[in-house]
Amino acid sequence: MVVGSCVVTLRASWVNSLKEKRMEVKKIIEKTKNRFNLAVAEVGENDSHRTIKIGFACVSNDRAVVDSVIERAVNFIENITDAEIIDVYSEIF
Repeated sequence: MVVGSCVVTLRASWVNSLKEKRMEVKKIIEKTKNRFNLAVAEVGENDSHRTIKIGFACVSNDRAVVDSVIERAVNFIENITDAEIIDVYSEIF
């Protein structure tokens, strides 16, 4: 069994309140879950209204599949939001 996890940190400079941030986070999480069938959640920076930290996990029996899914999910997140990706950290176990 191969498990991959990834944390994507984004900067949403146009967001002025936590309510606006929650709407953007919800959009990212739902679309990513539906597209890739991943476990996705906001994993940090909950009180910072301009920084979004999204984590997701993938399980497979092939390391190449996990790596590919993580890469495609990060690219998908980049394309569905106006927020700028400032950091991506992934691990495969």
